[in-house]
Amino acid sequence: MNIKKYIEVPEEILVGLAEGKFVEGSLHRDKNTGRIVFNAYNRKAKKRKKDKLLVSLEHGWLKESPTCIKFYCALKKSIGTARMLCALEREQKVAAGHLADREIVDRV
Repeated sequence: MNIKKYIEVPEEILVGLAEGKFVEGSLHRDKNTGRIVFNAYNRKAKKRKKDKLLVSLEHGWLKESPTCIKFYCALKKSIGTARMLCALEREQKVAAGHLADREIVDRV
């Protein structure tokens, strides 16, 4: 059994859909007319600032976001634990040195 119903959708919503945008909202039945009505939620797109690259490291990077300093280092397991530890310490020292230099330059 197939039932066909018509849905009232505002023109602005249809324009957004035609542009390929997603529209979140609610469907409900109008008490007076009995028709199904779509109400779109009034949501704003969040504009997130991209992280600023402070230094590119041998095996990763050091970035700054509005709230955090991010340190990333990726090493292959095949190099072994001892070499991994040495590489991690070396990367950490380079990142820490860069942060210290940056702090000195900012204060001058």
